[in-house]
Amino acid sequence: MNTRFRFILIAIAVILLAYAVVSGHYYLCIYLLGFVGFIIWTQYRDGTVFLATQAFHKQDYEKTKRLLEEIKNPDHLRKGRRNFYEFMLGNIAMHEGRIDEAEYHFQLASRLPWRKDNEKGMVLINLANINLRKKEYERVNTYLDLTDKLTLTARQKSIVDKIRNEVNKHS
Repeated sequence: MNTRFRFILIAIAVILLAYAVVSGHYYLCIYLLGFVGFIIWTQYRDGTVFLATQAFHKQDYEKTKRLLEEIKNPDHLRKGRRNFYEFMLGNIAMHEGRIDEAEYHFQLASRLPWRKDNEKGMVLINLANINLRKKEYERVNTYLDLTDKLTLTARQKSIVDKIRNEVNKHS
């Protein structure tokens, strides 16, 4: 749910709450208050990251950026949402050519917990790629050494090999 839709649901719930109070349906009031609390909590802890992730997978970077901008304070997101938030912002910054900002977001994403090794591996591969562009080969090797400890997909392994070959050319 995006922020606007959540506000519409809260407005409807408040109208129903007023009706329930006037009619004396106090049990319904408790359910409605719980519903409003849940909607507020999900906005606060989850935000629009899930919708942004769906747009990101469709490579709709403008929609992804717009949905991520709706999140006012990303520090309040759950760890399982914050990592994807930072990963997507890093990819958008790379797509727009803001390499230093992309590195910042990928650094944050690399410090957060990931469920799967290949997800964290993608973050580390992006960091290695950024540092390869900056010609900071020691940092590239550090990130690639970290990827060796993870279980990566075949595609990710081939990307790591290509980056290693590029670093070896410059060593």
